[in-house]
Amino acid sequence: MKKVLFLMLALAASAFAAEGQVANETLKAYSVLAAGLGLGTAALGGAIGMGNTAAATIAGTARNPGLGGKLMTTMFIALAMIEAQVIYALVIAMIALYANPFLG
Repeated sequence: MKKVLFLMLALAASAFAAEGQVANETLKAYSVLAAGLGLGTAALGGAIGMGNTAAATIAGTARNPGLGGKLMTTMFIALAMIEAQVIYALVIAMIALYANPFLG
């Protein structure tokens, strides 16, 4: 953890050390990196959540086939909520890329 913190501080120091146009280009590069990492992490978390939801629904239907329709409806609602979180991350990534509030 200390190594990651040190790396982040070193990268931030190099970003703030740059002047003028170089600082804007550096900030744009960090924005692209942050957007990619953030969206990738959100997609990974969403995929894990969707997999767990589907597995639990299949297991519940296998145990009690009479509740299959009710479980399927609940699963689709849960999947929509999970997917909404990933879409929110996509919106934040697009804001960081195209309407970056830090570029002044």
